[in-house]
Amino acid sequence: MQFAHPSDFFLLPHHDPPAFKPDIVVTEKGVSDLAQHYFAKAGITAFRRLRKTDNNRMARATGATIVSRTDEIQESDMGTRCGLFEMRKIGEEWFAFFEECEDPKACTILLRGGSKDVLNEIERNLQDAMQVVRNVVYEPKLLPGGGATEMAVSIGLRRAGMKVEGVQQGPYVAVGEAMEVIPRTLAQNCGVSVIRTVTELRAKHAAHYDEKPGTPCNVGVDG
Repeated sequence: MQFAHPSDFFLLPHHDPPAFKPDIVVTEKGVSDLAQHYFAKAGITAFRRLRKTDNNRMARATGATIVSRTDEIQESDMGTRCGLFEMRKIGEEWFAFFEECEDPKACTILLRGGSKDVLNEIERNLQDAMQVVRNVVYEPKLLPGGGATEMAVSIGLRRAGMKVEGVQQGPYVAVGEAMEVIPRTLAQNCGVSVIRTVTELRAKHAAHYDEKPGTPCNVGVDG
């Protein structure tokens, strides 16, 4: 496979021995009618007007090198890691699938939804999930969800405030109460009794704090 810059394209090699006999040519620019004729005559599939980002990802997946001029093509520029190419129709549109790539450095996640709003929501959720995975890879530590972390901080601040006398106790209590807004909001979104749920959660965290001081309590709002 091979790529170019103003014409930015890449080639997938043919299985015949001679060099530079691609099965597929991909370019960021256009392909003239004459070029299409010769491509079709040679049994070569040509994709034109690909976005630069997609072109770069295709090159990474297939092991190709983007080139700017056809006369600069070398054997090492050819992408040989794509095992299967297919055109498939999904809905009313055709899509090109480059699969079974050897050690691909890029991939595509295909999302489908009943409407554009649903699809946008799915894409946002996927983006959030991928960011979580990325963060865990770089920093393999997690905090418990469901308001557990905020409630644990709230209880810790309240207990720390009890050891302080006078007006200095106020900030500890105020910040501790403010931290409860997260579990309170989660309980409200779940449709449960907010007062009862937050009170039970506070009691569990307080009991855990007294029994095992210094250890985290992982109890949160179960949505």
